[in-house]
Amino acid sequence: MIIRRMFRGIWKPGQEASGRLALEQQDSVRQLVREGVFMTAAAFAWQNNVFLYFECMEAETDPLESVQQLAPHLVDWPGEAKPRTWIPMVNVFHFNEPASKEHWLRKAPVERRAGRIAFLKREMMASYIYYHYQLQEERAFHADKYEIIAMHENLLFGYQEFPKVIEEPIVPGRLATKGTPENWEDSRMDLHFQPWEDGYLYFKPVDQIFAYYVGDE
Repeated sequence: MIIRRMFRGIWKPGQEASGRLALEQQDSVRQLVREGVFMTAAAFAWQNNVFLYFECMEAETDPLESVQQLAPHLVDWPGEAKPRTWIPMVNVFHFNEPASKEHWLRKAPVERRAGRIAFLKREMMASYIYYHYQLQEERAFHADKYEIIAMHENLLFGYQEFPKVIEEPIVPGRLATKGTPENWEDSRMDLHFQPWEDGYLYFKPVDQIFAYYVGDE
C-alpha cells in the first residue's frame, strides 16, 4: 500500500531563507527514502509557501516526523486543539493511484520532478472538485500516472514527473456514471481559475528544494 500525502507550510516573516536552507541541508527525509519508508519525497517553495509531497510505504507512517526541525521557521495554523505548522492538503485529483508497491515503482528513469500552483476562484471550488472527481472515478480518459493535484483553501498544488507515464489505472473507478464531458473543454476550466497578475490562467511552476526516490538512493 502506497499512501500519497501533501502538506503546505508558511514561513514566518524573515524566516524564508533560513527555513529553505534548513530544509535543503536536512538529511532525515533522504535517509527515510533510503530505508524504504518513503518511495518518493519532494519539497517545493513559492514565495512564503513551502509544499511537501510524500509517498508513504505504510499507512501508519507520519511523514511530518521527518521535518520536525523546521517548526521554528514556520507559522502556526489555528483550527484544531493544538496549533499546526503543516496543513494537510486535500487530494482533489489524480489520473491513477497506487495499487501496490510493484505497480507504483517507476519502470523508467525520471528526468524531472516538478511542482506547480494555481488559484481557483472561491465560488468555483465546488465545481472544480465536481468535474475532476467525475473525470477521475469514471476513468473518462487516461493521462499522467504520477500527477496529483491537492488543495488548501483556494490554492492548488500539483506534483508531476517527466517524461510522463500514460497508462490505464489498475484500481477500478468508483463511479458507474458517464457524466464527464466528451470534450473536456466543455467543462470550462478557464472560468474556474483566478488569473495571475499578468493575466495568465492555470498553473505556474514553483521551485524545487529536493526530490528523492527510492530507486535513486
